[in-house]
Amino acid sequence: MFGSLATSSDTKSTTAAVHMFGSLATSSDTKSSTTPVKACFALAPSSGTKSDRNKPKKKTEVPQFSLGEFSLLLENEWRKMKWSEEVRETLMESVRSFKPASEAVTEARVLLIGPVGAGKSSFISSVQSVFSGRVINRAMVGSSSSTSFTKKLRSYNIRGAGEKADEPTALVLCDVMGVGEGESTGLTLHDALSVIKGHAPEGHQFSPEHPIGAETVGFVRKPSSNDKVHCVVFVIDGSSIGSYAKSFGATFQQLREHISNLGVHQVALLTHVDQVCPASRSDITKVYRSQAIQKAMVKAGELLGMATSYIVPVKNYCSELDLDENTDILLLKAVDHILQYVNLYFQDNSD
Repeated sequence: MFGSLATSSDTKSTTAAVHMFGSLATSSDTKSSTTPVKACFALAPSSGTKSDRNKPKKKTEVPQFSLGEFSLLLENEWRKMKWSEEVRETLMESVRSFKPASEAVTEARVLLIGPVGAGKSSFISSVQSVFSGRVINRAMVGSSSSTSFTKKLRSYNIRGAGEKADEPTALVLCDVMGVGEGESTGLTLHDALSVIKGHAPEGHQFSPEHPIGAETVGFVRKPSSNDKVHCVVFVIDGSSIGSYAKSFGATFQQLREHISNLGVHQVALLTHVDQVCPASRSDITKVYRSQAIQKAMVKAGELLGMATSYIVPVKNYCSELDLDENTDILLLKAVDHILQYVNLYFQDNSD
């Protein structure tokens, strides 16, 4: 899918990457309890006396239960999660106060990569919304699932909240063209690696016919630590996990191998979880009791060749006009998860 790279050495490593990821990772997370909650149904009414049976029967209103909703809920959470206003504020303060563990870097650059329509731009806008105190869409979001709305490299500073509303945090989320099912429809491996290495200029217009190179306008010849990407986040649509082309697996694992060779840590987001489980759609706090979401996480891990301990579920703000405390917590928990691996990058490159 990504095609050949610009250099012969990269081509050799690409072939090795495909062989290396032949077997997929299976997480120990799937060993958690999978006992469904038992649904409670009303018993049939008593048949009564013979005279009663001869009388016309009144239509009884029977509660309508969704069997799917009950079958997807587990008795115990497969990951522990706390939900409260205090948790939300603690997570927000953690992001506000985050500082890269390197004197040479002023901000952490995090790159989001995923299939077209997976929710990369929506995640950026959702995180911005949490800190803005209202639902906003600074990162432009498209509605097509076949073509990437994002065509350029865009970097978004996550700004603080409250008294520090006008001050940027040290977190920058980078948006790029979506990965398509072919070189002509999405981000290429060469361009993805160029962004991670820090060669791509802000606002670069991606084009498979014109790969990023020395002749690219604004090309960064000698990237500094501030220009490079410090963590890569793969974004996978949980509601489409069963319909992704098989070629995506080889594509992602090939890309992951190259990124690992650059010393950059990787995590993943499972988006649209509210569309995976009916119970989580009405109450997002049930996300870690959902058997359907747990299974989607395992499938995402197999697709990426990644243990599910690196993957977190999120619900982006899409149609909502107002913020929700528990949705905020899930988004902030994802950001906190990402920042842990950002810190690992700086620890690994402290020398």
